[in-house]
Amino acid sequence: MTANAVCSLSLDPVLMIVCLDRGSRTLAAVQATKRLAVNILARDQEEVAVTFAGKAPEGEKFAGLAHHYVDGTPVLDGVVAWLRGDLRELFAGGDHVIGVAEVRQVNARGGEPLVYYRGRYRALQSQDQP
Repeated sequence: MTANAVCSLSLDPVLMIVCLDRGSRTLAAVQATKRLAVNILARDQEEVAVTFAGKAPEGEKFAGLAHHYVDGTPVLDGVVAWLRGDLRELFAGGDHVIGVAEVRQVNARGGEPLVYYRGRYRALQSQDQP
């Protein structure tokens, strides 16, 4: 799925928040496995974000998409970074569920991330640019 929100929660222990739609298949998978991975897409992976935001079956979303598994969680190839975490708690949050996960593994290759802001994908700009 494409997450509605992901953010840092704590540095000690390292915790993150991931907001999951109550009706998503991903939520059911996270509840069953108690694990999740967050893939931070690269600027050129907009099509991947759109695909994972849709309702296609999981097999169709991953078809032809290079990926591997880290402790049973899918990690996409070519991403700027990924985080793998163990689920600690779930909280109600309107039409979403707020998941708190302890970050267990991180890998960053760098590059420009894909950013969604004000209804569309955008490039980051340096503060030095006018």
